[in-house]
Amino acid sequence: MNNQRMTRTQMHNTSNNKSRRRKGKKSKHNNPFYKKWWFWLIVIILIIIAIPKGGTSKKDTASSPSPKEESTTKKIDTTSSQNNTNANTKDNEPKIPTDYINALAKAKTYSDVMHMSEKGIYEQLTSSSGEGFDEKSAQYAINNLKADYNKNALKKAESYSTDQHLSKQGILEQLSSDSGEKFTQEQAQYAVDNLKADYNKNALAKAKSYYNDQHMSKDAVKEQLSSDAGEKFTPEEAQYAVDNL
Repeated sequence: MNNQRMTRTQMHNTSNNKSRRRKGKKSKHNNPFYKKWWFWLIVIILIIIAIPKGGTSKKDTASSPSPKEESTTKKIDTTSSQNNTNANTKDNEPKIPTDYINALAKAKTYSDVMHMSEKGIYEQLTSSSGEGFDEKSAQYAINNLKADYNKNALKKAESYSTDQHLSKQGILEQLSSDSGEKFTQEQAQYAVDNLKADYNKNALAKAKSYYNDQHMSKDAVKEQLSSDAGEKFTPEEAQYAVDNL
């Protein structure tokens, strides 16, 4: 009997000791996670990462004007300034005298319609038997006239070849002569170099006039055609003309 009681008592004590161990282990493993040291380390790291760098806020960023807006404002200001400058420039420009304007209009007509040289236009503008402008008005016209004098000389050369049947040398001298068209030597040379003329045909036309209208002999016609005091055709051109009378 006593042995049975002791056995029961020992069994009871053993059971109580196991229960205490289980409770101790359970309490050791059930500590809350926020009491762990590694939890607070993670929290601190997250806080450091969340802090904005540079200390600028969205409000400051939003309040600053964009580069595009600043550029637009500057462009408007510049345009306004340019308009004011142009207006002031126009107000400050000296008024051109009416005689200057009229002289320029006349010069343009002499160049475009009559194909005159620069010197010829100037003399026509200032001549008392011409337009009668003063020298300053005429010079203003010449300085502001947009003329191609090479082209004018060529037009004159075409007229002398087609209408008056002149020789190449005759045309050159007529264009550059002070008693003629008064083009420069270079302008006159440009004209005869670029003129499409049949000088044999011109010589023949002149020969017919001398032979039929003035009743000259063929020898006299040939001499008149080739003479430096006459028509200035080449000997070959003069011979072609008398051979075809």
